[in-house]
Amino acid sequence: MTGDGVERPSRSLFDAVVGQDRAVESLRAAARNPVHAYLFVGQPGAGPRAATRAFAAALLCPDGGCGECRTCRRALAGTHPDLVVVERTGAALDVDDARRLVTLALRRPLEAARQVLVVTDVHLAERSAPALLKTVEEPPLSTVFVLLADDVPPELSTVASRCVEVPFPPVASPVIAEWLASRGTDAERARSIAEGSAGDLDRARLLAEDPSYAERLALWRSVPGRLDGHGATAGTLTRELLAATEAALAPLRAEHAAALEAMEADAKAMGERGVPGRKDVVDRQHREERRWRTDELRTGLGVLARAYRDRLADALGAGGADGGSSATRGMVVSRPDEARGHAQAVALVGEAVAGLKRNAQETLLLEALFVRLARLGG
Repeated sequence: MTGDGVERPSRSLFDAVVGQDRAVESLRAAARNPVHAYLFVGQPGAGPRAATRAFAAALLCPDGGCGECRTCRRALAGTHPDLVVVERTGAALDVDDARRLVTLALRRPLEAARQVLVVTDVHLAERSAPALLKTVEEPPLSTVFVLLADDVPPELSTVASRCVEVPFPPVASPVIAEWLASRGTDAERARSIAEGSAGDLDRARLLAEDPSYAERLALWRSVPGRLDGHGATAGTLTRELLAATEAALAPLRAEHAAALEAMEADAKAMGERGVPGRKDVVDRQHREERRWRTDELRTGLGVLARAYRDRLADALGAGGADGGSSATRGMVVSRPDEARGHAQAVALVGEAVAGLKRNAQETLLLEALFVRLARLGG
């Protein structure tokens, strides 16, 4: 309790939210006088889910977020009955999901003075946006919405306008590296992982537990030197890289299996015959694994693009024999044909990254990329 008699949410509530000081300060202030709806915008690995649990603890705790009581502990663990998470049941958050929100929003809190209703993947709610808007606009006084979205497409701009938006940008690489080092990761390895995590703290944490990470990066860097113009080579490279990508899922799958085992143990202890909501959990885990796989391929393609950029810099004669910079010497192009080919290669890799976003078939995408790169001379 502070001098003005207002209970402040404990900073310890937000310890799991790394590198998002601005968002944390906003949420600590909001918990003292909450409005009906908040929109957390950012990739899952940037911290919105951890922030959601901490914010919910501050909203549900009778002391405003002490960080120590049973209410706070259960909210932080995601097991408080008045912290309700709604996951999409299909490829998108559809109208049926939005209708389910209406029923949940009208539910009376079971223990606390209010309930926190969390809706994930709201960026995939284009078709259900009108129904979602109506629900968010007219919630009972005892319901606080927290909507989670990777981004805000135009179709959801009206929904967003009814919420307090809290951005979660990618976590800065130096912050991730420092966080990994504080958890015992070697400083050089921490920097390498941070650069390959794309601002995703969850990804960085799992990569730190993956001894094959450096080998995968080396495999992607080896691609330009191994391309020889033969289709068989492109196929071999594709199989090797996809096998390495599949192996990279092992830490995440182990974490998911442990989470399910813990849920089953809790259900057994409570006398339940099965795990309530098990299918929803498994579906969410499968989505996380697909996202992880895509992120892994995107990281590998980024390594490949950097390899071609390094070759481009060399072909441009960067630095020169006299040690001067290209800026001061007017960019002396020592090998113009090679430079042109490497620049085209960087562009082709960029097209492949865009293809991943469109859910292109991975094998065909990589084989086609490697064939086209080989035609440029590797």
